[in-house]
Amino acid sequence: MSSIAYLSALELASKIRDKQISSVEITQHYIDRIEKYDGSINAVVVRTFEDALEKAAAADAVLGATKGSSGQPPGPLHGVPMTIKESYVMANTPTTWGIEGFKENVSKTDGLAVQRFRKNGAHFLGKTNVPVELADFQSYNPIYGTTGNPFDTTKTPGGSSGGSAAALAAGFTGLEAGSDIGGSIRNPAHFCGVFGHKPTYGIVPMQGHELVANMPEADLAVCGPLARTAEDLELALNIMAGPADREAVGWQLSLPAADKKNLKDFRVAIWPTDEMAPVTAEIADRATMVGETLSRLGATVSDLARPDIDLYRAQGNYHTLLNTVMTGAMSDGAVAEAQANADQFDSSDNSMAAIAARSVVLSHRDWMRSNTQREQLRHAWSAFFEEWDILICPQMATAAFPHDHSQMSERTLKVDNEEQDYFQQIFWAGMAVNAYLPSTVFPTGLSREGLPIGLQAVSAPYRDYRTIEFTRLISREIGGFIQPGGYG
Repeated sequence: MSSIAYLSALELASKIRDKQISSVEITQHYIDRIEKYDGSINAVVVRTFEDALEKAAAADAVLGATKGSSGQPPGPLHGVPMTIKESYVMANTPTTWGIEGFKENVSKTDGLAVQRFRKNGAHFLGKTNVPVELADFQSYNPIYGTTGNPFDTTKTPGGSSGGSAAALAAGFTGLEAGSDIGGSIRNPAHFCGVFGHKPTYGIVPMQGHELVANMPEADLAVCGPLARTAEDLELALNIMAGPADREAVGWQLSLPAADKKNLKDFRVAIWPTDEMAPVTAEIADRATMVGETLSRLGATVSDLARPDIDLYRAQGNYHTLLNTVMTGAMSDGAVAEAQANADQFDSSDNSMAAIAARSVVLSHRDWMRSNTQREQLRHAWSAFFEEWDILICPQMATAAFPHDHSQMSERTLKVDNEEQDYFQQIFWAGMAVNAYLPSTVFPTGLSREGLPIGLQAVSAPYRDYRTIEFTRLISREIGGFIQPGGYG
């Protein structure tokens, strides 16, 4: 029975539909696993087990009839239990983003993403852990505590969708959804050995992923799925993507299907590391291995092709636009302190520290100038993807690292015995975020320490199904998700 927990969501749905297993049985199985194993991991921090069992029983009752109660066949996730990141709105559960002041922030209704998953047949076991304000490469907060990595609980599962990836890796759920502005879907996928997709900006509504209702869509931020297979990513993206009701009056989403079905047909650029943000030799070697595999299979591969951009300016542009989003809710007092900090830097100082300081108090005029610079970068990326279908690059500088709850400004990361600034690794996530590109992280196997290593497959805007299909195909060659030991 334990192997059932690691089936894909599509496989679970098929078995439920064919009555090889009931929704109640698999839901109870996941509940039993969470109760048995989650004490040491702490991934599923909000639990709705009673409601999940009720919904599972209702799903089984529907299958007892010839057709669903509405007269239509069940949805593609009919009867499948799943969890979702704590930052999503779900009826009768708290949405806190790890902030103590929002402990009582309980909604009476489901948010849009939860509604869409329910409409397609899924039901929810609960919600998974996050860092405070969704702003860390780790997942811990004063409300729910610390989430560990199922491959080694002394290590982080990543953040901010760390609970999401950990729950998938530990076999606690059939499917997950997270959010990403600085790698928050993709770095947990890398650290926990699962698949994670950061969609093209704007194709998945952020409505229902919010602390306060009716907030405008933030720049850069996206919602997207995590799963144990690429096929599940595709299904979940189908469910999540498309306009919210107000926008649906005027437009519909029509993403192009994957345009290549064989690895030999892909044109792939390999970017194993960079002096702007060096990664461990083991991660760089894994990117090279993927390139060698593709070459052997007949694909067109280059380890020299790069977009025609100034990387330092591009990274500065991302940090500027990112900080304007992350600091938008600062108090007047905090803004005054930030202005004083920014004033310490000479106007000619273009160091990353100066850029970061100025971006916190950026004027609207300067934001518009930064946005214009971003548009130039987006055009350069579009030109690059006219020649190349996929870019393979790292997601993070290292595999999962030990929990570190020190002050963020004091943190460093050891990369092959060289100390890096903690946030230097955001270079790899930021490229796709700032240019609004789709990126799918896929597992490539374990490190020498037994920790997962994932890589990004990035492509042109709205080519989401291309990146997902590429990861499906390459996983056939190099292997996909690997179950961690010790969880049945």
